[in-house]
Amino acid sequence: MSSGYHGKRVLDRITFRLEEPAIYVVLGSNGAGKTTLFRTIAGILRPYTGSVRLDGRPVDEPGARDRLHFLSHIDGLPDGLRVEETLRFYAAVQGATQADVDRVLRLLEIEPLRNRFVSELSAGQKKRTAIARIFLRERDLYLLDEPTANLDPKAASEIRDLVLRLSRDRVVLYSSHNLFEAREIGTYVIALKDRRLSLFERIADLRAAKYTVGVRAWAGAEPLAGAPHRGDYAIFELPGPEAVAGLIQRLQTQGVQIREVRELGNPLEDLFA
Repeated sequence: MSSGYHGKRVLDRITFRLEEPAIYVVLGSNGAGKTTLFRTIAGILRPYTGSVRLDGRPVDEPGARDRLHFLSHIDGLPDGLRVEETLRFYAAVQGATQADVDRVLRLLEIEPLRNRFVSELSAGQKKRTAIARIFLRERDLYLLDEPTANLDPKAASEIRDLVLRLSRDRVVLYSSHNLFEAREIGTYVIALKDRRLSLFERIADLRAAKYTVGVRAWAGAEPLAGAPHRGDYAIFELPGPEAVAGLIQRLQTQGVQIREVRELGNPLEDLFA
């Protein structure tokens, strides 16, 4: 499939299949085509070549788009309505019921906000409300375009936890440019680079070219002084996980009282090196 807008080809000969219920993280730098991909899958953009199919049916067939839901990175919630009024409006559009509205209010933990105006919500609360909207009715495919964009770290972490909980037994396409977020939440990675699909792989099967660990010490940290630091961590690049035991033994021999050793590298970093 190739797609774009205004005659500009943003994606070129993209091919993949989503078969297993899981979170598939679409990774790419700004401008790589993540939103174009999502809008094409959702049927908003028509591909220049090829097609997008759900169980063999083109998404532009009548009724096919009812089997997926697209959450844009722009929430698009009506500021003049209260939270429950907003969800009741979308429930009417989707053929959902008041029971569905009550269910997603509980599911997204926004029941206390039901009578608040959308304009009064924080960014994280708006995102929860937007996500509640797409879970009013069960779908075969959920498209979440950068759902943690522009959120503070706490709100972003809460949204990731919600998505992980809600995505069980569902097929979720989740776009991000945050490599550590992708590793934390995803089962598969779909990487876009130079308009093409550069990788479709199970994240657990990827291995970083460098194995990086950080060491924090209780005391005796003088031998760590010459190592590069990231915050409180002295950074060591090792050939692989099997070298960690030797590093610990060497540092302890030098008098370092180790408080913590943790992996800091991310194999997804190699995709954009």
